[in-house]
Amino acid sequence: MLRRFAALFLLAAGLITGSLAHAMELPDFTGLVEKQGPAVVNISTTQIIRNTQTFPNIPENDPFYDFFKRFAPQMPRERESQSLGSGFFITSDGYIMTNAHVVDHADKITVRLTDKREFSAKVIGADKRTDVALLKIEATGLPIIIIGDPEKLKVGEWVVAIGSPFGFDSSVTAGIVSAKGRSLPRDNFVPFIQTDVAINPGNSGGPLFNMNGEVVGINSQIYTRSGGSMGLSFAIPIDVAMQVADQLRTTGKVVRGRIGVTIQEMTLELAESFGLSKPNGALVSSVEKNAPADKAGIEASDVILKFDGKPVDSSHDLPLIVAATKPGSKVVVELWRKGASKRVTVVVGQIPEEGGAATPASNQKGDGSEKIPRLGIAVSELSKDQQQELDVSGGLVVENVEGSAARSAGLQQGDVLLAIGNVQIRSIAQFKDFLKQVAKGRNVALLVRRGDNVLYVAIRLDEK
Repeated sequence: MLRRFAALFLLAAGLITGSLAHAMELPDFTGLVEKQGPAVVNISTTQIIRNTQTFPNIPENDPFYDFFKRFAPQMPRERESQSLGSGFFITSDGYIMTNAHVVDHADKITVRLTDKREFSAKVIGADKRTDVALLKIEATGLPIIIIGDPEKLKVGEWVVAIGSPFGFDSSVTAGIVSAKGRSLPRDNFVPFIQTDVAINPGNSGGPLFNMNGEVVGINSQIYTRSGGSMGLSFAIPIDVAMQVADQLRTTGKVVRGRIGVTIQEMTLELAESFGLSKPNGALVSSVEKNAPADKAGIEASDVILKFDGKPVDSSHDLPLIVAATKPGSKVVVELWRKGASKRVTVVVGQIPEEGGAATPASNQKGDGSEKIPRLGIAVSELSKDQQQELDVSGGLVVENVEGSAARSAGLQQGDVLLAIGNVQIRSIAQFKDFLKQVAKGRNVALLVRRGDNVLYVAIRLDEK
């Protein structure tokens, strides 16, 4: 009996151990790499740097000018700068996808295949806003990648990168999807895929594969303090990249929609101050004059909840949706204004090739400073000249920040208060009267101008 029990115990232990070993077995990437690897290419670029002077830059009236002109060593007029990247074939007749920064300012582009063949490539078009470029080599019968669907990616799913980090061709690294829809500074048109795949210089422009061997993204950026991989890499979703590539192939440029608003993220405090049950939508902090939004009647303090029927869950969604809308289209925009929903129709404009910089406002403050105890600040009214310069009627300058609530909200000396909620601030007296109507412990939203930036900040009123 004892022997039979021991035998059963060992059998059960073996089955459990085998099941655990099977469950912990890592995925096999060999088939994916063998099949899809040949479609990945190494891209090397050469840029000619031209010097405009041949001796040290000193004024002609300097006593040493003639000496250096005659005897100083002559600096080379031209030198070469080289860089490396990756890419992949999207058509069998030689169209290649890569990053725009890989080929930026390149005078010569060389593409090397896994079979060691090399080709000169030309740039069909590049879009810096999404960091996507389309190249072309003269060849046929080339291996191509399979396009996947980034929408079906799940956080935690295995992904594989193939590229040329530091010039090491056809290097394979693997990891998981860390997050989706990441928004990065200065990249408003790309909902990045974040992974922990090891990406290093030279991987840029290479493909990111799912376990079905489909390309779901283009490896574009890394977060690093050392210059190498730190487990934070970002890929452009392939559907976004293909939309750009199609336009580059057809016209050589990318056309995007715009409506002319400045937006910011909704917080719980701001949502409360505007009467919203959830911090959804994009809060409009300013509207460009005569822009499509202005003509449609969209105002600062409006919260955009839907654009052309598409929900705007966060402020990061709106630029993507608007940019993908064809200029000239008439779309319905659902807003939240003064505690109620409202619909307006806007005719979408077009983003210009290059945007001009705004003119900085003067930091000079007005006279007649007065304390606002409920906010813990001292303010003064803008002078007529300051109002004209800022193109506003009214407004208050923050002279001093004393209260903890104001400091916590981020108010600073020199800020210009333009509105409270959706009510324009015209004078100190009007501002104080408005605050008297707000109950203790409630959040109010202040529209603040700081330099060229305009945004709402939420501040809680603790005193009556």
